[in-house]
Amino acid sequence: MDKKIIGIIGLISIVLLSTVFVSGCIGNDSTINVVGSTSVQPVAEKLAETYKESHGDIRINVQGGGSSVGIKSAQDGTADIGTTSKDLKDDEKQGLTEYVLGQDGIVIAVNSKNAVSSLTKEQLKDIYSGKITNWKEVGGADAQINLITREEGSGTLDAFESIVLGKDTKMKSDATVQSSSGAVKEAVKGDPNAIGFVSYASMGDEVKPLSIGGVAPNDDTIADGTYELQRPFIFLVKGTPTGDVKAFIDWVMGPDGEKILHEEKIIKSTK
Repeated sequence: MDKKIIGIIGLISIVLLSTVFVSGCIGNDSTINVVGSTSVQPVAEKLAETYKESHGDIRINVQGGGSSVGIKSAQDGTADIGTTSKDLKDDEKQGLTEYVLGQDGIVIAVNSKNAVSSLTKEQLKDIYSGKITNWKEVGGADAQINLITREEGSGTLDAFESIVLGKDTKMKSDATVQSSSGAVKEAVKGDPNAIGFVSYASMGDEVKPLSIGGVAPNDDTIADGTYELQRPFIFLVKGTPTGDVKAFIDWVMGPDGEKILHEEKIIKSTK
């Protein structure tokens, strides 16, 4: 065969192979970026992991950073989906579409050795504002109460301050700051005199949950609103979602996603 023809055939083959390769890469390069609340993050990761099992051509990157970061990332379009674990203020809602995944309780956690099992909301407020500083004042041991809190921008902190402290009460300044519910649990687990607040979705056996006003945090009390310390888990999208983002959100809000949310202890409100 003429060398010129062989060369042409070889060139065509290279072009065809390159086209197939590029097409394959483009086909697998659909990425959804989810950014925001560290409380929502584990739930979003589980949703993404399950979704990808039947949608292998989609990449879903889930990152934390806090609810404030999630809201801003959705607003400026640097994330396809922002996540928040606090209600949005009116000026934050402009241009955003909200998808409420469900309700999450804010659990007051103490060390498993702590004798206290229940507090009133007023006692909890007095503890975090510094009016009550010793466990014996609420039926516990004669020991200083060590406060654990969350970082600024945390949806969990925002909800706790709004529900428990109110607008006119400030948290005691020497509370130890942690960056996630997991870090709060570890701090409380390691300190018999500590108290902290964590996401119901991330609770485990390593710390002890307190009843508030005689009501224990569980699926039923969060659903019907009798457990007062709760907040929403929300997905945020700038404008109206389209394409892969819309398909993912539709799946999350449908029966398959609802099953995962239930397993992850995100509660559908019945109130």
